Amino acid sequence: MIELKPTYRVENIVASVVLDCRIDLERVASVLPNVEYDPEQFPGLVIRLQNPKAAVLVFNTGKMVVTGLKREEHAKIVVNKVIEKLRKAGIQIEGEPKIQIQNIVSSGSIGAEIDLEMAAMTLEDALYEPEQFPGLIYRMKDPNVVFLLFSSGKIVCTGAKREEDVKSAVEKLAKQLVELGLVGKPSSAET
Repeated sequence: MIELKPTYRVENIVASVVLDCRIDLERVASVLPNVEYDPEQFPGLVIRLQNPKAAVLVFNTGKMVVTGLKREEHAKIVVNKVIEKLRKAGIQIEGEPKIQIQNIVSSGSIGAEIDLEMAAMTLEDALYEPEQFPGLIYRMKDPNVVFLLFSSGKIVCTGAKREEDVKSAVEKLAKQLVELGLVGKPSSAET
């Protein structure tokens, strides 16, 4: 039996944040340097951080969206830095922010070529229309993620809420593909 060594790398983590307060975006934009705010273009304010690298969309409702993270634990660090900036701008924030990971997007490789034609017929919840898109879309139920599979063995995984879900989904996918005879010889090339 073929043994694959699948690899993956987190590309982007998106988190939602709820603060129990309203935020005066005009005030924040007038006090803080290097923020982007143009209410005619977008109803939120954008704060970009470098360490850890992230973009934070701040809305007057007290809700925020954090994008660009590479690790789950960075969400809390980024949120705390943004709260500190908002407080410096005179915004009263009390209580703990409610942070929830919404989506983890990862890319990687199964480590072998994949027979997409056979995979489309064999895998449940798979969609493959090569004349429209060169990848196969596979909706895995447990963990609940969506994969894009390419014949080269490259993969994209989206929809995970935890990094360990990405790891278990990629391992489960590799095992399924081998058991169903949908992969060629393992490739030595890594992603």
